[in-house]
Parts: sequence; structure tokens; C-alpha cells
Amino acid sequence: MASPPAATVSATAPATATATATAVTRPRMIVHKDPNCGCCEKWIEHVRAAGFTVDVRNESDMNPIKERLGVPYGKGSCHTAEVGGYVIEGHVPAEDILRLLAEKPDARGLTVPGMPAGSPGMELPDGRVQAYAVELIARDGSVTTFAHHGPGAQ
Repeated sequence: MASPPAATVSATAPATATATATAVTRPRMIVHKDPNCGCCEKWIEHVRAAGFTVDVRNESDMNPIKERLGVPYGKGSCHTAEVGGYVIEGHVPAEDILRLLAEKPDARGLTVPGMPAGSPGMELPDGRVQAYAVELIARDGSVTTFAHHGPGAQ
């Protein structure tokens, strides 16, 4: 399988997500999260604003869910979503989820490892965005860059 080309996205790309959202039918999303995580709630607001219907499942132990869905070791974050047959791990922007659903690559899904400052759900009061990559998780668990975000994104 050839990897899709990496997208370059600026910090001002939310308008792209809105424009793309109208072109893609959005399946229901299930989000597994810790019941006490505030950034997870903010990310859920982000994907709902992009038109996703979200079912939230509060979980006391996320590890079995990440293992079942094939999130590679070291690529985890604080919440895990399921949508359209894909896993979405962490603070993945809605525009990248929409691109994934439109392109339908033969892959497990997308991940943003860790919790990059300024990513959806991790916004800072001053608007700063840490450069980060969204990674495509291949069926074999390897990852390739799917999109770049933040300053210097290319």
C-alpha cells in the first residue's frame, strides 16, 4: 500500500475542516476517555463542531481499548476514538479525520502521540501552537506522517 502524501496545514486551518466537512458523510464516533480529563472534553467539542455525532464512554482503564484497536506502543495519548472503521488516537484535528474518511486508506487509523500544545483540545490562551505531526497507523503497526501542523508546517 502506498502511503498518502503528507498534508501541510497551517494553524489557521479550521476553516478547511468546515469546508471539507460538508463534502464527507460523517459516521458516528465513539470516544473512550478518562472521566476526569478536561482536554478530552475540549477535543470532543472540536469534533462535534466539525459535524460528528459523538458517543462518549468513560473508562477507568484505557490500555485494553488501545490494545484492542491496535494503537502502537509509544503512540498513545489520553483518549481513543473509533470512527468509520478507524482508530483515532489523541488530539487529531477534525480536518485530518475528514481526509482519512474521504481517502479511505488501508490502515488502522491516525495518531497524535502525546499532547502537543495548541492541538485541538490543548489550545493555549495566547494561541501558540507547538509543531506536531499526525501519523497514519498502517495495518502492521508502523507509522508514516499524514499531516503537519503548527509553525513551520510543510
